[in-house]
Amino acid sequence: MRSISIVILFATVVSGVLAQGQPDAARIQLKIRKLNVLASVLYVAAHPDDENTRAITYMANDKLAATAYLSMTRGDGGQNLIGPEIRDLLGLIRTQELLAARRIDGGQQFFTRANDFGFSKSAAETFKLWGKDTILSDVVRVYRMFQPDIILTRFPPDERAGHGQHTASAVLAQEAFDAAAREDFQPDRMRGLDTWQAKRLLTNIGRWWNPDLSENTPGVVTVNMGTYNALLGKSYSEIAAESRSQHKSQGFGSSGRRGDSPEFFEMAKGEKADKDLFEGINTTWTRLPGGEKVQPLVDKALKEFNPEKPEASIPNLIAIRRQIDALPASVWKERKMKEVTQLIADCAGFFFEVTADQPWVTPGDPVTSTYEVVNRSGAPIRLLEIVAHELSMDTTMSLQLTNNKLFNLKTRKPLTAKQYSDPYWLREEHSQGLFKVRYPSMIGKPENGPAIEIHYVIDVMGERIMMAAPLVYKWTDPVKGELSRPFEIVPPVFVNWAQKVYIFKDNSPRTISLLVKSSSSRSLSGTVRLKLPEGWKSEPAEAAVMLQKRGDERKVDFTVQPSPLEGSYDLMAEGVFDGKNFHHAVQTIAYDHIPFQTLLPVSKSTGVRLDVKKLGQVIGYIRGAGDEVPQALRDMGYEVWEMKDEEVTPVNLRKVDAVVLGVRALNTNERIRHYMPDLLQFVKDGGTMIVQYNTANDFEIDKDKFSPYPLNVSRDRVTEENSEVRFLKPDHPLLNYPNKITEKDFEGWVQERGLYFPDKWDPAYEALLSINDMGESPKNGSLLVAKYGNGHYVYTGLSFFRELPEGVAGAYKLFANMTSLGKSDKPQNQKVKTKK
Repeated sequence: MRSISIVILFATVVSGVLAQGQPDAARIQLKIRKLNVLASVLYVAAHPDDENTRAITYMANDKLAATAYLSMTRGDGGQNLIGPEIRDLLGLIRTQELLAARRIDGGQQFFTRANDFGFSKSAAETFKLWGKDTILSDVVRVYRMFQPDIILTRFPPDERAGHGQHTASAVLAQEAFDAAAREDFQPDRMRGLDTWQAKRLLTNIGRWWNPDLSENTPGVVTVNMGTYNALLGKSYSEIAAESRSQHKSQGFGSSGRRGDSPEFFEMAKGEKADKDLFEGINTTWTRLPGGEKVQPLVDKALKEFNPEKPEASIPNLIAIRRQIDALPASVWKERKMKEVTQLIADCAGFFFEVTADQPWVTPGDPVTSTYEVVNRSGAPIRLLEIVAHELSMDTTMSLQLTNNKLFNLKTRKPLTAKQYSDPYWLREEHSQGLFKVRYPSMIGKPENGPAIEIHYVIDVMGERIMMAAPLVYKWTDPVKGELSRPFEIVPPVFVNWAQKVYIFKDNSPRTISLLVKSSSSRSLSGTVRLKLPEGWKSEPAEAAVMLQKRGDERKVDFTVQPSPLEGSYDLMAEGVFDGKNFHHAVQTIAYDHIPFQTLLPVSKSTGVRLDVKKLGQVIGYIRGAGDEVPQALRDMGYEVWEMKDEEVTPVNLRKVDAVVLGVRALNTNERIRHYMPDLLQFVKDGGTMIVQYNTANDFEIDKDKFSPYPLNVSRDRVTEENSEVRFLKPDHPLLNYPNKITEKDFEGWVQERGLYFPDKWDPAYEALLSINDMGESPKNGSLLVAKYGNGHYVYTGLSFFRELPEGVAGAYKLFANMTSLGKSDKPQNQKVKTKK
């Protein structure tokens, strides 16, 4: 009996982007050529966007090697140019951006359990937070699973890498090179994984380290990776630019390049190579016992391939498949069986898709599934079985699929699966540096598999082939056309807080709201309640809720009495329906370039008991890259006018008490240059303007035009969130009024103190704080204040965009002092009605 190889057909579903379909004849020809290549390359670095997409594109499409990228982290600690998501949510976006990049450049994607905790200045700090042995075991696991012939690292294992996590990725890559070959390496964690020794490891160096680098540099292998692929109609640099441009949250849109593009690789471990990265590596079928019988069959298939009639290649491909199936088990047998099986379907123009009537379904509810099957060739194909255990579907048949005759089937079956579809690495609370993954088999994987997978068996010219397709949800957008998103399994009830943070400015009770939503087709009756910390009370203790149908939502109000003790507190909520407790909220992420994402976090908000005072009533907020600071200002009691570019006029500025520029506004909004004179005049006339951090490069405004006096934004940052904060001018009004700021207000900060501090400034500025990471010189540019005319200009690199959404009490007090600067306790201007 032959072994059965399962191939997932058309598994890519992208919200906002047409799902990838079947390959054209040119790509089929390239895939047949790839059948004769048994080479593998693993690229290793620290974060999404660290990878060299040109190297991955070249290896996957020119060398036709099995190519993958291992990113230590998911980029959770970075910044976000396209929206307000940070930390875990940003990591999810960047995971999907990497997968979108790999769909373009042809690579696979792997991760470790390491959490990107933010910028790190040393590998020692990185290893302390990640747990070096744990992440090393993850890297070894990926090496043993993927079995690369060549390993390429983006960074060297020293300070030249420029980031502690960059350095750590190179150190781990090199240590794993040896450890993966050792039988005694962490045997408890490596069960079921054979040892593996790669041939060599090289560092992908560049002219940013050595401007004189060339093909003549000793010890360096040079590869021209800018060549043109006639079958794809593009150079590898052009494809790489499309791939890199998927990192949209990081603003990494790239333009395509043509012409030669040398890449340089320096030997680090293993057997030396002089001219070719694959020197001494057998990349043909003869590397496998019995494999020599496969190569002539592939040669024959290539020679006889007719791009106008790909189906004529199916007999040759079946012969190849049978010969591969006869080989002993190996990673190469598994890979090539998947490749040739998919090629058979491609050459037949075979289409199998199953769509659900709802994107979200809860366990026990019925799912209406529509099956669409078509053979778009003259090849004799019969549909024999359709199996989906989670939908109680197990059907046998013998249906002849004639050329281009559509077969449709509709079923309505109960969903028996019980595992919710939230990302596997976010299902449990995690530490600052490490995600918890319950099942070792998931370690290394970029994401969950499909929530529901439909397996089916077809007979192609007497060859029995098992394949699989994910259940998806599709709809038609009137502008974008047909779109799809993953089908997902969710709880029957979501319990969401109306706000992420609630500020209690005194002991007075306030009303807070829960939004209770049904995802069930059944009528649900139950109660919801708050689970509050000691000293907090709610009225009522619980509230009854009736939800009649899927999509119903009810707003439930509670009056909450806070504790008299200042601090940040976790506020929890849960629902009880049909005798079962449900404590999940729901969060969604929808961008056109990645699939729709659903998260199911524990239903939690933050209550901040804080005697915060503020002066002024109306804040004008000019958004930058996206952040949640406006909501924090509203929580303080301000009316926030999120001003559009055309609304920033002298007349409108007279209606606000202060103006705040969002994070990276000077990097992302090219219109600011046109109204910056009005903003500075607003300050001169007595207003207050606060400019939050911007990166040192990519200013959309001349660097001498965004401030009343010169200042230079640098790359200085303080990454230790608990570092000492010293007051340079303890009597300055900003540190005393209307809230007294003390060292205690800098406790409990998350991820960092701040970033991109100015390092030079005009004497007109007063530097109020001094901070530094351990062992470094003081950084005094985190909070600069200048009197300008009758008003005040504030430039701050403190990471308020991280601290305020986390409910850090001291950050609220300090920000309130900034917006209150220059004001007194006299009656304020009457509020104006503003757009929000």
